[in-house]
Amino acid sequence: MMKAIFLDRDGTIIYEKPGVYLSDPAQVRLYKSTKPALTLLGRHGFKLFIVSNQSGIGRGYFTVKEVNAVHAHLRQLLKPACIEEIVFCPHAPDEKCHCRKPQPKMGLDLIKKYHIDPNHSYMIGDKKADVEFGHALGCKSVLVTTANGHRHLKKYPNLHPDKVATNLLNAAKFIIKDSEDLL
Repeated sequence: MMKAIFLDRDGTIIYEKPGVYLSDPAQVRLYKSTKPALTLLGRHGFKLFIVSNQSGIGRGYFTVKEVNAVHAHLRQLLKPACIEEIVFCPHAPDEKCHCRKPQPKMGLDLIKKYHIDPNHSYMIGDKKADVEFGHALGCKSVLVTTANGHRHLKKYPNLHPDKVATNLLNAAKFIIKDSEDLL
C-alpha cells in the first residue's frame, strides 16, 4: 500500500481570486512554496494527487476541455514534482452529486485504484470541505491559510484540521515529521 498526498488546487497549490473561475492556463500562478513542497513530499515517497471541485463547469462558465488545458499547464509548471492524477468534480453545488468535496467519492476511487493506505496519507486544502474530505477518507487533514484558511477557521469554530500551516511548504514539513513519527 502506498502513502499519498491529496491536494486541493485553488487556494492551496495556485492562487485563487475570489469569484473568479479559472479557465485560462495563462492565468495559473503557483504559490512560491508549491514546487519546493511537492518536490519534498515526492522525495519522501508520497504519491501526489490533486482533488478539486470545479463547479464552473456545472455553472456553464467553462468546459471540461478548458479545465484539462489548465491541468496540463499546471503539470508542466509543477515539474520536477510528479502529479499521479488530477480528478475533479464538474458539478454545480445545487446538483447534489456524490463526488463534490467534502463527499469522499473522488478520494475513495483513487485509494482503490492506486492501493493507497489512508492511515499514512494526508489531505491538504484551504477550506472546510477539504478538511472534512480528508477525515472522511481516514486521512489526516492539513488546512493551509494561503487563501481561505483563516476565514474558514473563524467561520467554522468546530473545524478541526490535524494541522494548520501558513503555506504548502510548512504543511509538507509537518507531514514529513508526522509520518516519520508514525513509523
